[in-house]
Amino acid sequence: MTHHELNHTTINCVMEHLIDHGFDGMADAIQILMNEAMKLDRGHFLNARPYERIANRQGYANGFKPKTVKTRVGEIPLQVPQVRGLPEGAEGFYPNSLEKGSRSERSIKVAIAEMYVHGVSTRRVTGIMEELCGFEVTSQQVSRAAAELDAGLEKWRNRMLGEYPMLIMDARYEKVRVDDQVRSVALLTVFGVDVIGTRSVLGVSVSLSEAEVHWRDLMSSLLVRGLTGVRYIVSDAHEGLKAARQAVFPGAIWQRCQFHLQQNAAAYVPRMEMRKEVAKALRDIFNAPDRHAADALLKEKVTKYSKNAPKLAAWMEGNLPEGLAVFALPEIQRKRMRTSNMAERVNKELNRRTRVVSLFPNEASLLRLASAMLVEIDESWATKKSYLNMNEV
Repeated sequence: MTHHELNHTTINCVMEHLIDHGFDGMADAIQILMNEAMKLDRGHFLNARPYERIANRQGYANGFKPKTVKTRVGEIPLQVPQVRGLPEGAEGFYPNSLEKGSRSERSIKVAIAEMYVHGVSTRRVTGIMEELCGFEVTSQQVSRAAAELDAGLEKWRNRMLGEYPMLIMDARYEKVRVDDQVRSVALLTVFGVDVIGTRSVLGVSVSLSEAEVHWRDLMSSLLVRGLTGVRYIVSDAHEGLKAARQAVFPGAIWQRCQFHLQQNAAAYVPRMEMRKEVAKALRDIFNAPDRHAADALLKEKVTKYSKNAPKLAAWMEGNLPEGLAVFALPEIQRKRMRTSNMAERVNKELNRRTRVVSLFPNEASLLRLASAMLVEIDESWATKKSYLNMNEV
């Protein structure tokens, strides 16, 4: 049995519709063709023509079930063929043409969800889909599509990891509506560099603060997912992060971000005219050839500022050593692993998208948008050359 068995009566009926109505008759023409195609498909599935009595048929026709589908030419009511009496264990029948259509519909749903998480309003999504597909998309459909995407993002967030000697951790804040109040919610992120120098997005979490318990939950989840070999961590001096890091990764070297240290120092400079001088002093310490030289230069600067800027001197003595752990790494790795600039660049990209939303309706919507973007970033990193030379590790 072949598709050429579509009878002349059906073809003539379609032609008459097109002759009489032109493009306005397309919906009726498609309806007729689809109904006949589905009946042919059922015949192939049953291995028997309608009313044909043969021994090796796979079952029996069992009428039709109405179904309305949305297309570029409008809504089309169809009659979907049904079957009965199938052999035990046989799969049910569903027309191939509608199955392909359902796959296309799922692709459209993902596209809707992606527009949604990238800050496109529901009204704008509706307009875009109506223009592209010829039918309107409701807010409920957008929500269902977003839920479908959420399942994929959840799977990505829980994927198994491996050995990552280097970690970069950071947090940023977004405005979210929580319990009918606008709150600043922390978006926690963890990035890693693996044994061959490739960087990856390892984890992301949304919580009301950077308290130790939230950081500890995120770090512990990385271990559950198979993270091993961590020996070096870069971050700013968030108290919650610091305590969680010491609890979860007690043996790892901690490097305090030198960029943030440069920014923090400004608060302790007593006079504006001293700022350039102090900034250069910090750069000289950070750019020293080795840890011994850096410590010596730090001691020299602390002595220098102890008289005319005692608060600055005390801050330097107590905080700058935390930014010198990078000297434990081979020189070829120090430039990229002395700051959390990798995370800062990602934050700029996140901010470019989140500012479109401005205020997230709930924490789940923030996690959805951040995860969707981080998946893209993670995939782009995987195709690029190594971020770090690991040959001397």
